[in-house]
Amino acid sequence: MGTFTSSAFEPAWWLANRHLQTLWPTLFRRIPSPPCHHQVIDTPDGDILELDWCGRQGPLVIILHGLTGSSRSHYVRGLQWALLKRDWRSVVLNFRGCGRRPNRTWRCYHSGETGDLDFLYRWLREKLPSMPMAAVGYSLGGNVLLKWLGERGRDCNLFAACAVSVPLELAKCADAMDQGLSRIYRHRLLTELKEYLSHKIHFLEQLGKTEDAERLKALGDLRNIHSFWDYDDQVIAGLYPFRDVHEYYRTCSSRLYLAQIGIPTLLIQSRDDPFMTPDVIPSPAETASSVLLEISEGGGHVGFVENHFPLKPGYWLERRIPEFLQAEFVRSAQAR
Repeated sequence: MGTFTSSAFEPAWWLANRHLQTLWPTLFRRIPSPPCHHQVIDTPDGDILELDWCGRQGPLVIILHGLTGSSRSHYVRGLQWALLKRDWRSVVLNFRGCGRRPNRTWRCYHSGETGDLDFLYRWLREKLPSMPMAAVGYSLGGNVLLKWLGERGRDCNLFAACAVSVPLELAKCADAMDQGLSRIYRHRLLTELKEYLSHKIHFLEQLGKTEDAERLKALGDLRNIHSFWDYDDQVIAGLYPFRDVHEYYRTCSSRLYLAQIGIPTLLIQSRDDPFMTPDVIPSPAETASSVLLEISEGGGHVGFVENHFPLKPGYWLERRIPEFLQAEFVRSAQAR
C-alpha cells in the first residue's frame, strides 16, 4: 500500500481559480530555452525519436511532456533549468512527431504507448550503463511513465520517478473535458491534434511514403470530431490494435498499473484539475508501497503557481520535483 499525503503547495492568492492556475503559465510565462543539444536517433521500426539534452554532469533525468507538448513546453524548460542549477543532466523524449520535424512513419503517440520510452531507456542504459537515472512525466507523459513503470515492475534501474497531473482514468478524463469551461482546453487540444495529423500526411507524401500517408488518410474526415471519445475511437483505435475507444481507455489508464510499480515514485495531483475529476485519484490501497501520493486542493493542470506577490509567480513543481529526486538519489546512494 502506498503513502498518501496532503501537498504543501499553496496557490498564489491572485491565481486561486483552477483555470487561472492552468492558463497562467501557458499564456504568460516566457522562459528561454536552456542550453540544449538536439539529437535524432533511429528506432527499430525505421522511424526517428528526437531528444533534447541539457547539462553535462550529474544524475540523468528523462522528461516526458504532455499531449501536443514538446521540449519547448514551459514546464519542460522550467524543469530542465531547475535541474541544471543543481548540476544535473536531463533529456527530453519528444514523442513521435512532436519535435522539430514530423516523424517518418504513420506511427503517432498515445496515452498507453510505452514502446518508445522502453526503447529510449534500454538505449540509454547501453550508452550509460552506470549512470544514475530518474524519470519525470507530465499529464499524458505521466500516464505513459506510470504505465511503463508498472509494466516493468522491479526490473527498472531508475532511482526514482515523478508524475504530475496524470489522467489516471482516461474515460473519466474524456468525460470531464466535455464539461463546462474544460471544453475550451478540449477544443484547443483537438485542433492541435488534427493539425498534427494533417502536417504528418503532407510530410509523408513529400517523403514518398505513400503507404504510410494512405494509412492516415484512411482514418477518414476528422472535421466532425468534437470530443476525445470521438478522436480516440476514430484515430487511436483506428491506428492501433484496440477494438474501440473503450478497450483503449480500459487497458491504457495508468491507474491499473500503480500496484506494480517497483521504484520510489511521487504522484502529484490537484483535486481541482479541470482535465479530470477528483475521483480519478486512487486510494493508497491501489498503489505499491513505493508510491507516494501527494494531493493538493488547488493547482489546476500542470499549474501549481505560487507566491504572495501579484504578477511575480513562482513555479512550485520546479522546487518540489528536484527536492524529491535529490532525496531519493541520496537514499539510493547510501543503500549501495
